[in-house]
Amino acid sequence: MMTIQPLLEKARQATESIRTLPDAQKQALLQQLSRSLTENIPAIIAANKKDLDLMPDEDPKKDRLLLNAQRIRSLAASLNDIARLPDPVNQLLLENHLENGLLVQKKTVPLGVVGVIYESRPNVTVDVAALCIRSGNVCVLRGGSDAIHTNTCLVALIQDALRQFDADENTVQLLPPDRALVTEMLTAVKYIDIIIPRGSQQLIDFVRANSRVPLIETGAGVCHTYVERSANLEQAAAIVTNAKVSRPSVCNALDTVLVDTAVAADFIALLAPQLAAYNVDIYAEPLAYALLEANHYPHLHPASAEDFGREFLSLQCSIKVVPNTTAALEHIQEYSSRHSEAIISRDPIVSEQFLNTVDAAAVYVNASTRFTDGGVFGLGAEIGISTQKLHARGPFALEKLVTEKWFVYGSGQTRQ
Repeated sequence: MMTIQPLLEKARQATESIRTLPDAQKQALLQQLSRSLTENIPAIIAANKKDLDLMPDEDPKKDRLLLNAQRIRSLAASLNDIARLPDPVNQLLLENHLENGLLVQKKTVPLGVVGVIYESRPNVTVDVAALCIRSGNVCVLRGGSDAIHTNTCLVALIQDALRQFDADENTVQLLPPDRALVTEMLTAVKYIDIIIPRGSQQLIDFVRANSRVPLIETGAGVCHTYVERSANLEQAAAIVTNAKVSRPSVCNALDTVLVDTAVAADFIALLAPQLAAYNVDIYAEPLAYALLEANHYPHLHPASAEDFGREFLSLQCSIKVVPNTTAALEHIQEYSSRHSEAIISRDPIVSEQFLNTVDAAAVYVNASTRFTDGGVFGLGAEIGISTQKLHARGPFALEKLVTEKWFVYGSGQTRQ
């Protein structure tokens, strides 16, 4: 019976190697890896093509699987960004001199071994490895079988860079994609300190239900944009279109448009031709359906209950006309995955109400939800967008890959 225990034992042993690597060495290692990615673009693309050829063209995950030269160069650039960020480890958070003479300090330390389970996205392999190396952590990666050739190529380059800097190559490991081994990973409390699932809601639900290792969820994105009655409608149409079509397969893409009844007719008349140009399938409730039909929208479907609260991950979205802001907030409260939510409005009071009321990791006024991203937010890269509230929320990046440790210095004190 196959087991990953030997790999996990090596991961635990590697923690000392990366934890004690000087910060300047970690920075240089990431810079070297950045150069290696750029120098090996043809090999990475060739490996990626093997994976792409096995995935049907109509599968919405195909865009997430794709690594072209531009995306690889972007990954390489993000490595340099991460290298330039401040070291999150050994930061002094608190210091107290007690009356009994004890010196008590609280500092940041690495988490240890970080396990990440993800699907389709080979860029996650590089992002997670870089963030863990920079923060002095070991990572064990369980990517999907649909990206096995790409991930194997990338991890080989990462491990080569680790060896060049005399760091244990087991600092970054790619586990076999066999699904039967996932349960072993989720119960490996002796070897793994934290599990992070990144992928579909089904994956996240499975990990949540079965993991004995503490976990941080990087949740699915059911993202809404509410067009409030005071909105600049041309601006609103442009923002909604960008949020839906710029990269529909990612978690910060728009899923549902809510539009105030006072401006619904004018807004939909502006929006319809913009979404039609990208062949977006719209699932509309009756009021929105009638307005879209009047504008001769070609890809129109009556919405069912399941079309709200649905993460489409493709050129599809739902639209609903709401009577007022209260109704929009109630809809978002019911259907949001607490990822990213936006309001388009010129009313500062309503905008502030939206920002303060909506319970999500990122909330926007007059901007596309597509900006929710660790790199865009100046964090270099991210492991994912955390939709929970403990330890990390929003882009889960370098600053959150640490925990706390108390250091107590004495001179012979005993407690009475």
